[in-house]
Amino acid sequence: MFPSLLPTYNRTEVAFVRGEGPYLFAEDGQRYLDFGAGIAVNAFGHAHPKLVAALTEQAGKLWHTSNLYRVPGQEILSKRLTDITFADTVFFTNSGVEACECAWKMARRYQYVSGHPERFRILCFEGAFHGRTLSAIAAGGNPKYLEGFGPKVDGFDSIPAGDLKGVEKSITPETAAILVEPVQGEGGVRVLAPEFLRGLRKLCDEHGLLLIFDEVQTGIGRTGKLFAYEWLGIAPDIMPIAKAIGGGYPVGACLATAEAAKGMTAGTHGTTFGGNPLGMAVAMAALDLVLAPDFLPHVQAIAGYLQQQLGVLLAEHPRVFEEIRGQGLLIGLKLKVPNTEFVAAARRAGLLVVGAGDNVVRLLPPLIIEEAQVREAMAMLSAAAKSFEPKTKIEAA
Repeated sequence: MFPSLLPTYNRTEVAFVRGEGPYLFAEDGQRYLDFGAGIAVNAFGHAHPKLVAALTEQAGKLWHTSNLYRVPGQEILSKRLTDITFADTVFFTNSGVEACECAWKMARRYQYVSGHPERFRILCFEGAFHGRTLSAIAAGGNPKYLEGFGPKVDGFDSIPAGDLKGVEKSITPETAAILVEPVQGEGGVRVLAPEFLRGLRKLCDEHGLLLIFDEVQTGIGRTGKLFAYEWLGIAPDIMPIAKAIGGGYPVGACLATAEAAKGMTAGTHGTTFGGNPLGMAVAMAALDLVLAPDFLPHVQAIAGYLQQQLGVLLAEHPRVFEEIRGQGLLIGLKLKVPNTEFVAAARRAGLLVVGAGDNVVRLLPPLIIEEAQVREAMAMLSAAAKSFEPKTKIEAA
């Protein structure tokens, strides 16, 4: 009998019923330290009182009206976001892939109204991940995700990352924009070199292209800055974000300069639920948290401590771990054992981590973790690693 729930996930046989800070509690009462954070979503941990209060208060007032009317929360939050970023304007969505779709439409529309309707193609990079819609899997270019869904959506050209000369050679008269993740999360936590990212900005300026930074996973403090582009001394023209901006509530946004967004006039795009009052209330509370004076310095400090402790872990288990990758609290452990098996071993030890490409395990803890939780995670990672190592005669006895 076909299951009532579409079987598109290989789900683990554990269900969580409660969360508190960096911990999750399963149906059987087992407590887990959550270093997956819903894949970089629960940046403020579980059931954060400020987020709960914001949602509860708004839920008692108004849930949904439609974007046919003014939504005051959108007006306030968009002003806050444009005040603290490169952007001049914001379109709110429900998810990261919707924010990406808005970005791609915006780039094409920009070229159209600029007198270049032939420019509709977007240069993307191998190893990228931008979501699971038909256009998103075309942008990501992963054959595994493309298989069985018919012809790849046209307009996306995947090339190797890191080679600026190769990028320039790939620009054609039909190229509209360049799309890049500053850190390829799903692709194996690959941090793209700052000089490469700065070079993309220069190429876009020279060729009349728009630069799109997908900061769905890196944004809202994950790398230690509000957004990863801030480390580089440059800014994109368009930036889709999501995940942590809602702290667990479904919120996404596409940020852009006025120039990049000039073609997005009335009727060119829309959403039913994007920017609803509930989402806006929670996102404003999340922004309050991440913009508190001591929040990002804490992320940077705890990220340094985590990196230090991981260095010790790798030295102790050279047969299991190969290298540490990442930036801030977006960390990847490249493994010498199957990452799917290691994820399961870590879970048995009480730690939740997330797999990624290139046989990597991602550590994406809530940004609120303290040193005590880092030490707790190291003990669990060590226990998981030991399960892959040969036992000594004494241990066997």
